[in-house]
Amino acid sequence: MSPAVFEFRAPLWLHGGQAGWHFLTLPVGVADEVRDLVPPSPRGFGSIPVTVTVGRTTWNTSIFPASASGSYDLPVKKQVREAEGLVAGEDADVVLRVEVD
Repeated sequence: MSPAVFEFRAPLWLHGGQAGWHFLTLPVGVADEVRDLVPPSPRGFGSIPVTVTVGRTTWNTSIFPASASGSYDLPVKKQVREAEGLVAGEDADVVLRVEVD
């Protein structure tokens, strides 16, 4: 396995009110490339495991198909938001690594 690496900038957004989940949506072009490299996932909700770096913080998570946008949504946990000073509505620079067979 080797990682495919994607770099992009996307706005952080909040789903579900103040106590809700925060996400970044992959640009459609990046989502298309991921879709071309990774076969449909049998995992929960069609998730794809990834490693993400925002600023100085790196973590393992999954991206989830976003039917409304035709892309993938990337959850950003509270620890990352606090460590990097991220708030909803602001852009984040992202490095996304996807393992490819």
